[in-house]
Amino acid sequence: MKTGTVLHILGGLLLFLSAALLIPTPFSYYYQDGQIASFLWSALITALAGFLLRSLFVPEGDLGFRDGFAIVTLGWLGAAFFGALPFHFSGEFSGFLDCFFESMSGFTTTGSSVLEKVEVLAPSTHFWRTFIQWLGGMGIIVLSLAILPVLGIGGMQLFQAEVPGPTKDRLSPRIRDTARILWAVYLLLTLFETGLLMAGGLSAFDALCHSFATLATGGFSLYTPSIGKFNSLWVECVVAFFMFAAGVNFTLHYYVMQGRGSAYWKSDEFRFYLFLTLLATALLTVFNFAGKAYGSLGESLRYSLFQVCSIMTTTGFATADFDQWPYVSRFLLVCLMFFGGCAGSTAGGIKHVRVLLLWRHFRLQVFQLLHPKAVKAVKLDGTKVAPAVMQAVLGFFFLYIGVFASASMAVCAQGVDLITAVSAVATTLNNIGPGLGGVGPMANFGNLPDFSKLVLSVCMLVGRLELFTVMVLLFPSFWKETRKPLWFWQRKKLK
Repeated sequence: MKTGTVLHILGGLLLFLSAALLIPTPFSYYYQDGQIASFLWSALITALAGFLLRSLFVPEGDLGFRDGFAIVTLGWLGAAFFGALPFHFSGEFSGFLDCFFESMSGFTTTGSSVLEKVEVLAPSTHFWRTFIQWLGGMGIIVLSLAILPVLGIGGMQLFQAEVPGPTKDRLSPRIRDTARILWAVYLLLTLFETGLLMAGGLSAFDALCHSFATLATGGFSLYTPSIGKFNSLWVECVVAFFMFAAGVNFTLHYYVMQGRGSAYWKSDEFRFYLFLTLLATALLTVFNFAGKAYGSLGESLRYSLFQVCSIMTTTGFATADFDQWPYVSRFLLVCLMFFGGCAGSTAGGIKHVRVLLLWRHFRLQVFQLLHPKAVKAVKLDGTKVAPAVMQAVLGFFFLYIGVFASASMAVCAQGVDLITAVSAVATTLNNIGPGLGGVGPMANFGNLPDFSKLVLSVCMLVGRLELFTVMVLLFPSFWKETRKPLWFWQRKKLK
């Protein structure tokens, strides 16, 4: 790993973040909420840190995959740390750990909060909470690839390390152009949803902030009851539609916008994703109606559909306290937490393509037991899946179970009850937001022990970066070929 290159590029990311920290200041000025100084100081500190890293350390050539893993992991940690500064300076949070938890939850699009009442936040703080989710949704690294020329070299290494899913779709030979295309689609959908929400009676500020959280599948709302605050069928339908859309591979959206209308249906993963969404909605509607959670099938369908889209896409919005639903409904929601969205979407979770490949691998194993001499292979979209991809999927699933079990044990060891602990790990590892019990949709994470908040913060990061990106840094072999950084006064050695 080229330490100097990694630190130099991290400095560029911090400079970008310092500029982003200035964006909420016009909102603070307009609403006169007294938080301008919080953002100015945060931007200044972040810019100073970025400037020092850029100035002190010299880049040493092209990036390797080790460098990409280090930049992405450290970049997200740095973003969460410096992104927590406005929360800390605002005085609206109890301690810096809570600020860090909230910031990590935002950048990783998890949506878990330590706040009991989010209405106490200033408008500019609300904007920052949802805006960092929007940045984290498509990915800070991918955004940087699109707009920072310094990251053009070795961009594929960062793209491979950051984009969720077992496959990486390149829409252009140049990775920077791919990033720009994805962000253009992301921005267009965000603006479209904002307009529809405003048509439903929301203010421009409410519509924009909730669009940020929806397209990022983040789930931070400006109100404690979440989307249920509006009690509007129009708003719920719009948000549910865009949550579902955000859980789809953004490459497919681009293809459809280019006139390839059959792109959705040609995707095995999309058909599987749609089928599970419809099946889960039907089951949940029946369970809730039979369990007398709602008085009519129509009402049960309304709330069940929204919650399926919210949990399946790992957004975490709520229109009802599903922790009060029948046990079978809650069990189904917990199962849905692990699926997540499609690869190449803003959603978290295991991803539907991995679940689909595991299912087809299982069927193949059973088939070969019955027909030992048959020669068949797992296929996706009509193409044979390479053995290396299947090995990666199986390895991911094994590692996922190990992280889930270990983190659940660590939280339980802090005296947290089993339902709260397990659901808290499930919801943070899958970047969802609310869980069950003490971290249910109408509760928060603020009462958990500090160590549990740290464990859950790690779960957010590990889940957002698809496990391996972070875990690889824990192996001693990763650091064996690490080069000492070159300082700025050693620049001549490169010539």
